[in-house]
Amino acid sequence: MRIVILGSGRGSNAKAILQAQREGRLGRGEVVHVFADKPDAGILLLGAEFGVPAAYLDPAPFKTKLEGEGEARYIKAIQDCAPDVVVLAGFMRVIKPGFLDAFAGKIINLHPSLLPSFPGLDGIGQAWRRGVKITGCTVHYVTAEVDGGPIIDQTAVRIEAGDTLETLTEKVHAAEHALLPAVLARLSEATV
Repeated sequence: MRIVILGSGRGSNAKAILQAQREGRLGRGEVVHVFADKPDAGILLLGAEFGVPAAYLDPAPFKTKLEGEGEARYIKAIQDCAPDVVVLAGFMRVIKPGFLDAFAGKIINLHPSLLPSFPGLDGIGQAWRRGVKITGCTVHYVTAEVDGGPIIDQTAVRIEAGDTLETLTEKVHAAEHALLPAVLARLSEATV
């Protein structure tokens, strides 16, 4: 199963996937390329560390969505990789119909809440401010509805009395780093 990862930031979830691949925990999955929408994104450094091609792709003309010329560049570059799965691992752009159609049923996203609760930006902060006792993370298929696609799997994280927003964030990230590679391994074996 050929995997392409898209990210915007430091790449901690991409690193978890690549580490799982290195350790033989990614089933039949293989990361074939990493792309970032920011030229200085930390995720790009993972290419050299893990021996996987990594490149910046210009998303212009828009700052928060992938549409127009930028979308066309992404579609072409990703299609050239012949992916079975496109993973949005901290890719901070709204995906539009052209991209969704080009990779229909192949795009998955990791979101830091137990969807359908707390979709959109800052899922961890939303849960924290609401005062829930259990939050977590979700891997789901991407559809036109932001964080609204079919859920593949979830991990719950309990918010303890002594937690701070920072400790909760660490706990959710740890859950993400376990869940996403496990989901990809199961997808590679077609056992989801």
